[in-house]
Amino acid sequence: MAAVIAPLSWWPAPAKLNLFLHVVGRMPDGYHALQTVFQLIDRCDQIGMAVRADGVIERPEGMAGLAPQADLAVRAAQALQRQTGVRLGASLSVIKRIPAGGGLGGGSSDAATVLVALNTLWETGLEIDALAELGLELGADVPVFVRGQSAWGEGRGERLTALALPQRWFLVLQPAVAVSTAEIFQAPELTRNSEVVTMRGFLAGETRNDCEPVVASRYPEVAAALEWLGSQRDLAGMRVRGRLTGTGACLFAAFERAEDAQHVATLVPERWRGFVARGLQYSPLHGMLGRG
Repeated sequence: MAAVIAPLSWWPAPAKLNLFLHVVGRMPDGYHALQTVFQLIDRCDQIGMAVRADGVIERPEGMAGLAPQADLAVRAAQALQRQTGVRLGASLSVIKRIPAGGGLGGGSSDAATVLVALNTLWETGLEIDALAELGLELGADVPVFVRGQSAWGEGRGERLTALALPQRWFLVLQPAVAVSTAEIFQAPELTRNSEVVTMRGFLAGETRNDCEPVVASRYPEVAAALEWLGSQRDLAGMRVRGRLTGTGACLFAAFERAEDAQHVATLVPERWRGFVARGLQYSPLHGMLGRG
């Protein structure tokens, strides 16, 4: 009998932006206590999945230089397999469009897509809360992708409140560096006592990214990209506001109109990459399942 018993199906794994990121203290387990807003965007990796009868988890296609055993997509499939005791396996093909090391959550989103999709394909029947809890073991950003909505995040980022955000378009700028999240959170100069902000304060613009000055001081290419982005103007002549997402290295600017984002995108220097993305309220992954 052939090992693959179901045809390959393709599932989206969207990126996210952190519209702000405050470090407000330490949690009892030693992790940093955060406040953030996760904005999903329509830049997506694609994960191909085919069910296997022999219990094997394989990844024949994935990011260059990343061993399968280190890939969060593979680790997510293995975690779901252990949690549920299912005897089925999967063949995973990971097509990357989200930059690695950019603060866009690509690896976490890949893991969430594998958890949600295989829960359906394997018919393991876990509820969304259980999948989110399992995802948290893989990474702090996995639960927001499992739940599939833009959200207000607290704790490590796993305490989520769905948040209706205005329609925005984003220019995402990618300097040619990768930033280590562990390095930034271990930096002695990182602010760790920001005041807790309310949703009203967020909507009033009383926010920042506490990691931004740390990343900019340690990665000159990020600092240069941030300076360039902040010097641009949209089609109406309004100054663009750039911000780091997560711990970087990617930066973004928000626009009310797609044409403004596309205009600034045409000006991006050749030394950096940039793309325009639309903000999403719901993940296309959950749209496939009829939940969004």
